[in-house]
Amino acid sequence: MSERLTEKLSILADAAKYDVSCSSSGSSRRNEDKGLGNAKGEGICHAYTEDGRCVSLLKILLTNHCIFDCAYCVSRKSNDIQRAAFTVQEVVDLTINFYRRNYIEGLFLSSGIFKNADYTMERLVRIAKKLRQEHNFNGYIHLKAIPGASEELLKEAGLYADRLSVNVEMPTEQSLKLLAPDKNRKDMIAPMKYLKGAIEENREEKKLFKKAPLFAPAGQSTQMVIGATPESDLQILWMANQFYEKMKLKRVYYSGYVPISNDNRLPAIGTPVPMIRENRLYQADWLLRFYGFKVEEIVNLENPLLDTDIDPKLSWALRNLHLFPLDINKADLSLIMRIPGIGVNSAKKIVAARKFNKLSWDNLKKFGIAVNRARNFVTCQSDHFSFKDWMPSQIKERILQSGASKYKPNFSPQLKLF
Repeated sequence: MSERLTEKLSILADAAKYDVSCSSSGSSRRNEDKGLGNAKGEGICHAYTEDGRCVSLLKILLTNHCIFDCAYCVSRKSNDIQRAAFTVQEVVDLTINFYRRNYIEGLFLSSGIFKNADYTMERLVRIAKKLRQEHNFNGYIHLKAIPGASEELLKEAGLYADRLSVNVEMPTEQSLKLLAPDKNRKDMIAPMKYLKGAIEENREEKKLFKKAPLFAPAGQSTQMVIGATPESDLQILWMANQFYEKMKLKRVYYSGYVPISNDNRLPAIGTPVPMIRENRLYQADWLLRFYGFKVEEIVNLENPLLDTDIDPKLSWALRNLHLFPLDINKADLSLIMRIPGIGVNSAKKIVAARKFNKLSWDNLKKFGIAVNRARNFVTCQSDHFSFKDWMPSQIKERILQSGASKYKPNFSPQLKLF
């Protein structure tokens, strides 16, 4: 690469690190006609940094020039940073060359806003189109759908990208108006609604015509910045649940705010990034999507914040000890999945196995459950662990003492968000 291109890559890859919504699961695009790459249904294997962010895609901005002045964004127009912009062909060449060297398996492409939404979106679409049509690239492509872009451009983007995402950025409209007064929440919701309809229409079309073109086969996602504004976890999870139910999003991502400016509307530089809170929100999100929980079971008006020292499922169980202990040989699958220390797959294995024999603790251990958690809520065909009628605080302390969390040094009843 030329020295200038290397410099651009350094600037625009670093600027992209604040965008965490880069999952590549869910696509069904296959390699045909001896093209490059393959984005199968099981997704792409990723390497992760210590804070959990994905690094296996070529993750860059097309540009960090932007017409907006969002207080929480490092690329805001008033920020005194080094600016750069790729050409369409440069992004195409980087993607192909990096793929051929086995550096990456796909592309995650976002951008600051050049002149307007359509001007920027048209360039993102041209990159994906060139990769697909000129280079026969079948690897994973994730494009940002720019709020305010036309439906024609969104439709074309869906024909070439595996996943599209429209970031809502702030959890509430009030916070968006405070920190990004030039932006409108309606401009973010409108493309979500369009993509939802287009994806559903494409699925119906595929049922009738097998050779119908794919349209965003990995669906759409969004991202919210948390910790920059004072919303509670209840507000954040309620908003996420609305996206899942009404927009049929695949994922909602939560990005702990990294203090980047001396702005009295935001946490001061040096304020710790809320990594524990981010982690708890992802755990709660998992309960909503896969475990049958409702938002009000995880957080409510009386308890609007997630516990920082224990995960949301354990917190729910300690608040509902009247439901326990559960007999693992009789309880319904839906209840077994709610037992701390037992995941969805382990719960299904338990239900399948007990048809042939009553299960003991030795059997349960083989299913990979976390015994130090589950034994406080379960009875089975064994006296190896006897259920004790303990108080929630006693169970919590016992589990914390026997567990090992990388966040443990940060656990404190006086931990604050600001």
